[in-house]
Amino acid sequence: MSQSGMPAGDLHDETQGRYYHENFEFHIDVKKQLVRVKFGERVTREEIASYASALRLHSDFRPTFAEIVDLRDATELDLQANDFLRLADDVDPFSKDAKRAFVVRTSVQNHAARMHKILRAQRNIAIFNSIEEAEHWTRYS
Repeated sequence: MSQSGMPAGDLHDETQGRYYHENFEFHIDVKKQLVRVKFGERVTREEIASYASALRLHSDFRPTFAEIVDLRDATELDLQANDFLRLADDVDPFSKDAKRAFVVRTSVQNHAARMHKILRAQRNIAIFNSIEEAEHWTRYS
């Protein structure tokens, strides 16, 4: 296990649509057309790019799926303004119409989510304090 409590290294479980990395894990729910990603304690441009790359390569992923990004464990968000721009413009694997929900618990996490929302200039990005709220919004809004 890594310091973040997630399995160390990259582990793939294609049958369950799951992917584990040292600092993030994601699950693709094809039936719900939803991707859930949970980041660990440290979030960097490189980690987000690794997530986007792994997601694009996953056979179940579709850019139109909704996404729930769980940032609640992140204590270090090592992202600069130019990182947000590059991530939004060049790295983001989701279509402009995909619903995106960020789940946060601190002001720093909220700021990072708001930066992404501003740079994507979309109405279909929202920020929540619980997974339940985010799930409800992705399904029913």
